[in-house]
Amino acid sequence: MMASTSPGYASSAERLLRRLILALLLALGPIVPAVANDSRIVSAEIVPGEAGGYVINADVAFELNDRLQDALLHGVTLYFVAEAIVERPRWYWLNEVVVDRRLEYGVSYHAITRSYRLSVGSFHQSVDSLDAAVRTMQRIRNWQVAEAGDIRPGISHEVALRFRLDMSQLPKPFQVTAIGSRDWNLGTEWMKWTFLPGAPAFR
Repeated sequence: MMASTSPGYASSAERLLRRLILALLLALGPIVPAVANDSRIVSAEIVPGEAGGYVINADVAFELNDRLQDALLHGVTLYFVAEAIVERPRWYWLNEVVVDRRLEYGVSYHAITRSYRLSVGSFHQSVDSLDAAVRTMQRIRNWQVAEAGDIRPGISHEVALRFRLDMSQLPKPFQVTAIGSRDWNLGTEWMKWTFLPGAPAFR
């Protein structure tokens, strides 16, 4: 009796499992990548700064889609962040992180003056158009990321750089909307390269 009923029971259980998996996939919706594929770092370098230490210069390619532009026009401030990490390799252990820096940008729209306000770190300025604000963020120049003592001459260092929309600073309702949404996931992949003090550092 047991032998005759087991196959039917197993078949029913498998069908139920398949239905549950299908329902879960439909509920989750389409899976989207963590960052938009059309955003990228075009070039980057780490070089000695004029005032000492080391600075990063980089060109970033990205565009604000209609959803982000509409959010700006409705009073939402968008925050972006450039992140730089410099590590010194160690043969006996994990790499040593010698630099971990963030450069924050904020963009907002003022309906009365019909102008945009751009903040770069603690510096604020008004710009006439959104394009002007975007162009400023696309050109990272003389970003001080390390003191002279942080980087050891003659030793190769691993550098990583990325740029992204900081969704953690969005208003709470927008953070919920942004989860799993391609429109809100603006950002580049990490660009990584090796930096040897005293040698050309372009990527």
